[in-house]
Amino acid sequence: MTGEFSNAALVLVGHGSTLNADSALPTYFHGDALRARGIFGQVRECFWKQEPGISAVLRGVFPSRVFIVPVFISDGYFTEEVIPRELGFPRAPAGGYRRQMIRGTQRVVYTEPVGTHPRMTEVILARACEAVGSDGPAPAEISLFVAGHGTGNNENSRKAIERQVERISALQRYRDVHAVFMEEEPRIADCHRLAQAENIVVTPFFISDGLHSYEDIPVMLGESESVVQERFRRGQPTWTNPTERHGRNVWYARSIGTEPGLADVILDRVRELADAEPGQLVSVTAAER
Repeated sequence: MTGEFSNAALVLVGHGSTLNADSALPTYFHGDALRARGIFGQVRECFWKQEPGISAVLRGVFPSRVFIVPVFISDGYFTEEVIPRELGFPRAPAGGYRRQMIRGTQRVVYTEPVGTHPRMTEVILARACEAVGSDGPAPAEISLFVAGHGTGNNENSRKAIERQVERISALQRYRDVHAVFMEEEPRIADCHRLAQAENIVVTPFFISDGLHSYEDIPVMLGESESVVQERFRRGQPTWTNPTERHGRNVWYARSIGTEPGLADVILDRVRELADAEPGQLVSVTAAER
Protein backbone atom coordinates (compact mmCIF):
# COMPACT_ATOMS: atom_id res chain seq x y z
CA MET A 1 0.00 0.00 0.00
CA THR A 2 1.62 3.23 -1.15
CA GLY A 3 -1.22 5.73 -0.67
CA GLU A 4 -0.91 8.82 1.51
CA PHE A 5 -3.54 7.38 3.88
CA SER A 6 -2.30 3.79 3.89
CA ASN A 7 -2.61 3.73 7.69
CA ALA A 8 -6.15 5.12 7.59
CA ALA A 9 -9.67 3.94 6.82
CA LEU A 10 -12.27 5.79 4.76
CA VAL A 11 -15.94 5.27 5.64
CA LEU A 12 -18.49 6.63 3.17
CA VAL A 13 -21.97 7.21 4.60
CA GLY A 14 -24.94 7.27 2.21
CA HIS A 15 -28.66 7.67 2.79
CA GLY A 16 -29.70 4.44 1.09
CA SER A 17 -33.24 3.21 0.53
CA THR A 18 -35.27 0.06 0.99
CA LEU A 19 -37.39 1.02 -2.04
CA ASN A 20 -34.80 2.19 -4.58
CA ALA A 21 -31.73 0.03 -5.17
CA ASP A 22 -30.09 2.82 -7.19
CA SER A 23 -29.91 5.04 -4.10
CA ALA A 24 -26.77 3.26 -2.85
CA LEU A 25 -24.98 3.14 -6.22
CA PRO A 26 -23.09 6.48 -5.96
CA THR A 27 -21.66 5.58 -2.54
CA TYR A 28 -20.47 2.18 -3.78
CA PHE A 29 -19.27 3.73 -7.06
CA HIS A 30 -16.88 6.11 -5.29
CA GLY A 31 -15.92 3.53 -2.68
CA ASP A 32 -14.81 1.19 -5.47
CA ALA A 33 -12.98 4.01 -7.27
CA LEU A 34 -11.03 5.03 -4.18
CA ARG A 35 -10.22 1.42 -3.31
CA ALA A 36 -8.77 1.01 -6.79
CA ARG A 37 -6.51 4.03 -6.26
CA GLY A 38 -4.89 2.37 -3.24
CA ILE A 39 -4.92 5.57 -1.20
CA PHE A 40 -6.51 4.17 1.97
CA GLY A 41 -5.72 1.09 3.99
CA GLN A 42 -9.43 0.26 4.14
CA VAL A 43 -12.59 1.61 2.50
CA ARG A 44 -16.07 0.84 3.80
CA GLU A 45 -19.60 1.95 2.88
CA CYS A 46 -22.63 2.21 5.15
CA PHE A 47 -26.15 3.63 5.01
CA TRP A 48 -28.97 5.06 7.10
CA LYS A 49 -31.85 3.29 5.34
CA GLN A 50 -30.29 -0.02 4.34
CA GLU A 51 -27.59 -2.50 5.26
CA PRO A 52 -24.77 -2.26 6.11
CA GLY A 53 -26.00 0.23 8.69
CA ILE A 54 -24.22 3.20 10.21
CA SER A 55 -24.23 2.17 13.87
CA ALA A 56 -22.22 -1.04 13.41
CA VAL A 57 -19.79 0.01 10.68
CA LEU A 58 -16.87 0.92 12.98
CA ARG A 59 -16.78 -2.63 14.38
CA GLY A 60 -15.25 -3.77 11.11
CA VAL A 61 -12.84 -0.83 10.69
CA PHE A 62 -9.30 -1.51 11.93
CA PRO A 63 -6.73 1.21 11.02
CA SER A 64 -5.71 3.68 13.72
CA ARG A 65 -7.08 6.66 11.77
CA VAL A 66 -10.65 6.68 10.46
CA PHE A 67 -12.17 9.36 8.22
CA ILE A 68 -15.95 9.36 7.86
CA VAL A 69 -17.37 11.28 4.89
CA PRO A 70 -21.14 11.78 4.45
CA VAL A 71 -22.12 11.43 0.80
CA PHE A 72 -24.93 13.95 1.19
CA ILE A 73 -25.83 17.17 -0.63
CA SER A 74 -26.20 19.55 2.32
CA ASP A 75 -25.85 20.08 6.04
CA GLY A 76 -29.02 19.19 7.86
CA TYR A 77 -30.73 16.72 10.14
CA PHE A 78 -28.99 13.62 8.79
CA THR A 79 -25.45 14.99 8.64
CA GLU A 80 -25.62 17.05 11.84
CA GLU A 81 -27.71 14.75 14.05
CA VAL A 82 -28.40 11.23 12.79
CA ILE A 83 -24.97 10.21 11.47
CA PRO A 84 -22.78 11.48 14.36
CA ARG A 85 -25.28 10.11 16.90
CA GLU A 86 -25.31 6.65 15.31
CA LEU A 87 -21.50 6.59 15.16
CA GLY A 88 -21.15 7.48 18.83
CA PHE A 89 -19.64 10.96 18.56
CA PRO A 90 -19.96 12.94 21.80
CA ARG A 91 -22.10 16.02 22.14
CA ALA A 92 -20.37 19.38 21.92
CA PRO A 93 -20.80 21.85 24.81
CA ALA A 94 -22.39 24.47 22.54
CA GLY A 95 -24.78 21.95 20.97
CA GLY A 96 -24.52 19.48 18.14
CA TYR A 97 -21.77 16.88 18.01
CA ARG A 98 -17.98 16.85 18.05
CA ARG A 99 -16.35 16.01 14.73
CA GLN A 100 -13.42 14.11 16.24
CA MET A 101 -13.08 11.49 18.95
CA ILE A 102 -10.80 8.79 20.29
CA ARG A 103 -12.41 5.37 20.12
CA GLY A 104 -10.15 2.86 21.83
CA THR A 105 -6.88 3.07 19.88
CA GLN A 106 -8.52 4.82 16.93
CA ARG A 107 -8.74 8.48 16.04
CA VAL A 108 -12.09 8.99 14.29
CA VAL A 109 -12.77 12.12 12.24
CA TYR A 110 -16.13 13.16 10.78
CA THR A 111 -16.02 15.54 7.80
CA GLU A 112 -18.43 17.98 6.21
CA PRO A 113 -20.78 16.55 3.53
CA VAL A 114 -19.49 16.38 -0.04
CA GLY A 115 -22.30 18.53 -1.43
CA THR A 116 -21.17 21.72 0.31
CA HIS A 117 -17.61 21.55 -1.03
CA PRO A 118 -16.63 24.35 -3.46
CA ARG A 119 -15.42 21.79 -6.02
CA MET A 120 -18.98 20.57 -6.47
CA THR A 121 -19.16 23.40 -9.00
CA GLU A 122 -16.87 21.37 -11.27
CA VAL A 123 -19.09 18.33 -10.81
CA ILE A 124 -22.23 20.24 -11.79
CA LEU A 125 -20.55 21.75 -14.85
CA ALA A 126 -19.29 18.34 -15.94
CA ARG A 127 -22.82 16.94 -15.81
CA ALA A 128 -24.21 19.90 -17.77
CA CYS A 129 -21.57 19.51 -20.49
CA GLU A 130 -22.22 15.78 -20.69
CA ALA A 131 -25.95 16.36 -21.20
CA VAL A 132 -25.49 18.79 -24.11
CA GLY A 133 -22.62 16.92 -25.75
CA SER A 134 -20.06 18.24 -28.21
CA ASP A 135 -22.66 19.00 -30.90
CA GLY A 136 -24.91 21.15 -28.71
CA PRO A 137 -25.00 24.93 -28.28
CA ALA A 138 -22.17 26.81 -26.57
CA PRO A 139 -22.60 27.63 -22.86
CA ALA A 140 -23.07 31.32 -23.72
CA GLU A 141 -26.25 30.29 -25.56
CA ILE A 142 -27.61 28.27 -22.63
CA SER A 143 -29.63 29.06 -19.50
CA LEU A 144 -28.37 26.68 -16.80
CA PHE A 145 -30.65 25.55 -13.97
CA VAL A 146 -29.48 23.71 -10.85
CA ALA A 147 -32.47 21.79 -9.51
CA GLY A 148 -32.92 20.69 -5.91
CA HIS A 149 -35.61 19.28 -3.69
CA GLY A 150 -36.11 22.23 -1.38
CA THR A 151 -37.93 22.03 1.91
CA GLY A 152 -39.27 24.46 4.46
CA ASN A 153 -37.84 22.21 7.19
CA ASN A 154 -34.17 22.66 6.27
CA GLU A 155 -32.95 25.95 4.84
CA ASN A 156 -29.46 24.50 4.37
CA SER A 157 -30.77 22.36 1.52
CA ARG A 158 -31.58 25.51 -0.41
CA LYS A 159 -28.39 27.32 0.58
CA ALA A 160 -26.14 24.59 -0.85
CA ILE A 161 -27.75 25.01 -4.27
CA GLU A 162 -27.78 28.79 -4.16
CA ARG A 163 -24.06 28.83 -3.35
CA GLN A 164 -23.37 26.73 -6.43
CA VAL A 165 -25.45 29.05 -8.59
CA GLU A 166 -23.45 32.04 -7.30
CA ARG A 167 -20.15 30.32 -8.12
CA ILE A 168 -21.23 29.27 -11.61
CA SER A 169 -22.66 32.73 -12.33
CA ALA A 170 -19.34 34.31 -11.34
CA LEU A 171 -17.59 32.27 -14.05
CA GLN A 172 -19.71 34.09 -16.67
CA ARG A 173 -19.73 30.96 -18.79
CA TYR A 174 -23.49 30.51 -19.23
CA ARG A 175 -26.02 33.06 -20.45
CA ASP A 176 -27.75 32.92 -17.05
CA VAL A 177 -27.81 30.55 -14.08
CA HIS A 178 -30.71 29.84 -11.71
CA ALA A 179 -31.63 27.71 -8.71
CA VAL A 180 -35.00 25.94 -8.94
CA PHE A 181 -36.74 23.55 -6.57
CA MET A 182 -39.36 20.84 -6.36
CA GLU A 183 -41.03 22.15 -3.20
CA GLU A 184 -39.99 25.81 -2.96
CA GLU A 185 -40.05 28.89 -5.14
CA PRO A 186 -38.89 29.28 -7.82
CA ARG A 187 -40.22 25.94 -9.02
CA ILE A 188 -38.66 23.66 -11.59
CA ALA A 189 -41.68 24.27 -13.82
CA ASP A 190 -40.65 27.97 -13.91
CA CYS A 191 -37.51 27.22 -15.96
CA HIS A 192 -39.20 28.11 -19.24
CA ARG A 193 -40.30 31.49 -17.87
CA LEU A 194 -36.99 32.35 -16.18
CA ALA A 195 -34.63 31.37 -19.00
CA GLN A 196 -33.04 34.16 -21.02
CA ALA A 197 -31.79 31.80 -23.73
CA GLU A 198 -33.79 29.51 -25.99
CA ASN A 199 -31.63 26.59 -24.80
CA ILE A 200 -32.05 25.22 -21.26
CA VAL A 201 -29.94 22.72 -19.34
CA VAL A 202 -31.33 21.39 -16.06
CA THR A 203 -28.88 19.63 -13.72
CA PRO A 204 -30.46 17.87 -10.72
CA PHE A 205 -28.39 18.47 -7.58
CA PHE A 206 -29.12 15.04 -6.13
CA ILE A 207 -26.64 12.36 -5.09
CA SER A 208 -28.59 9.52 -6.68
CA ASP A 209 -30.99 9.05 -9.53
CA GLY A 210 -34.34 8.06 -8.06
CA LEU A 211 -38.04 8.72 -8.38
CA HIS A 212 -37.52 12.49 -8.17
CA SER A 213 -35.00 12.63 -11.00
CA TYR A 214 -36.44 9.79 -13.10
CA GLU A 215 -40.13 10.67 -12.84
CA ASP A 216 -41.05 13.87 -10.99
CA ILE A 217 -38.69 16.38 -12.58
CA PRO A 218 -39.31 15.33 -16.22
CA VAL A 219 -43.04 15.88 -15.60
CA MET A 220 -42.32 19.28 -14.05
CA LEU A 221 -40.31 20.18 -17.15
CA GLY A 222 -43.29 19.47 -19.37
CA GLU A 223 -43.22 15.79 -20.33
CA SER A 224 -46.53 13.98 -19.94
CA GLU A 225 -46.81 11.72 -16.95
CA SER A 226 -48.02 8.79 -19.09
CA VAL A 227 -44.97 9.06 -21.38
CA VAL A 228 -42.61 9.23 -18.41
CA GLN A 229 -44.23 6.19 -16.77
CA GLU A 230 -44.09 4.17 -20.00
CA ARG A 231 -40.44 5.01 -20.60
CA PHE A 232 -39.62 4.19 -17.00
CA ARG A 233 -41.44 0.86 -17.26
CA ARG A 234 -39.43 0.01 -20.37
CA GLY A 235 -36.14 0.96 -18.70
CA GLN A 236 -35.62 3.89 -21.06
CA PRO A 237 -34.45 7.44 -20.22
CA THR A 238 -37.52 9.37 -19.12
CA TRP A 239 -36.33 12.54 -20.89
CA THR A 240 -34.98 12.81 -24.44
CA ASN A 241 -32.23 15.40 -25.02
CA PRO A 242 -33.08 17.86 -26.35
CA THR A 243 -36.86 18.15 -26.09
CA GLU A 244 -38.71 21.31 -27.17
CA ARG A 245 -41.08 22.68 -24.55
CA HIS A 246 -42.66 26.14 -24.38
CA GLY A 247 -40.43 27.43 -27.15
CA ARG A 248 -37.22 26.25 -25.44
CA ASN A 249 -34.85 23.40 -26.24
CA VAL A 250 -34.40 21.51 -22.97
CA TRP A 251 -31.54 19.20 -22.01
CA TYR A 252 -31.80 17.27 -18.77
CA ALA A 253 -28.61 16.01 -17.06
CA ARG A 254 -28.05 13.03 -14.82
CA SER A 255 -27.79 13.46 -11.06
CA ILE A 256 -24.33 14.39 -9.86
CA GLY A 257 -23.73 11.38 -7.59
CA THR A 258 -21.74 9.18 -9.97
CA GLU A 259 -19.75 11.97 -11.63
CA PRO A 260 -16.11 10.72 -11.34
CA GLY A 261 -14.91 14.09 -10.02
CA LEU A 262 -16.83 13.47 -6.80
CA ALA A 263 -14.09 11.07 -5.66
CA ASP A 264 -11.67 14.00 -5.54
CA VAL A 265 -14.18 16.00 -3.50
CA ILE A 266 -14.24 13.12 -1.00
CA LEU A 267 -10.44 13.20 -0.82
CA ASP A 268 -10.49 16.94 -0.23
CA ARG A 269 -12.88 16.49 2.68
CA VAL A 270 -10.44 14.01 4.25
CA ARG A 271 -7.40 16.23 3.72
CA GLU A 272 -9.15 19.20 5.32
CA LEU A 273 -9.14 17.43 8.69
CA ALA A 274 -6.15 15.11 8.29
CA ASP A 275 -3.83 17.40 10.24
CA ALA A 276 -6.25 18.66 12.89
CA GLU A 277 -4.66 19.17 16.28
CA PRO A 278 -4.93 16.18 18.67
CA GLY A 279 -6.10 18.58 21.38
CA GLN A 280 -9.37 18.90 19.50
CA LEU A 281 -10.18 15.23 20.06
CA VAL A 282 -12.64 14.00 22.66
CA SER A 283 -12.18 10.64 24.38
CA VAL A 284 -15.21 8.37 24.46
CA THR A 285 -15.44 5.78 27.21
CA ALA A 286 -16.82 2.32 26.70
CA ALA A 287 -19.94 3.31 28.63
CA GLU A 288 -20.51 6.31 26.33
CA ARG A 289 -20.15 4.11 23.26
